Amino acid sequence: MQLLKTKTIKNFVLRLLRLALALVLAWLWVLLGATPAFAQAKSVNYSNTELQNRDFSRMDLAGALFAAADMRGADFQASDLSNSIFSQGVLLGANLSGANLTGAMLDQATLDEADLSNANFTEATMVRTRFFDADITGADFTDAIIDRYQVSLMCDRASGVNPVTGVATRDSLGCR
Repeated sequence: MQLLKTKTIKNFVLRLLRLALALVLAWLWVLLGATPAFAQAKSVNYSNTELQNRDFSRMDLAGALFAAADMRGADFQASDLSNSIFSQGVLLGANLSGANLTGAMLDQATLDEADLSNANFTEATMVRTRFFDADITGADFTDAIIDRYQVSLMCDRASGVNPVTGVATRDSLGCR
């Protein structure tokens, strides 16, 4: 029993450290204008832009920056958004179905009524992010950092298995 408590505490501390590091890096990224030391050569910066109803489906946007962008109704279906930054982004009703958001930073983002079905959020950071009425069927949240309150709300409607990772949504959220 003591070993289990020690392991749980260790995992919690590691997650907090990862979150702190990710937030510091994201903030530096925004403040320093995505310097080449951090950015990939092909990355794009859509920060603080109006992207409502834009079609980004099936695109390679790995490492892209969407900080504080308004993406209401945008279509990111089946796109590679791994390691992208969506800090304070508005994704109301956006389509992220089947998107790869591995390692993405979605802190303080609004994903209300978004289609997140079969999306991969493995190791994503989603602190203070809202998921009200979002479709999370088949989404994988393995090792993602999400507020406990949002997890409890999502567990009420979590179902399905991610077709790429093979992980059940309920298991990835740690639902009982």
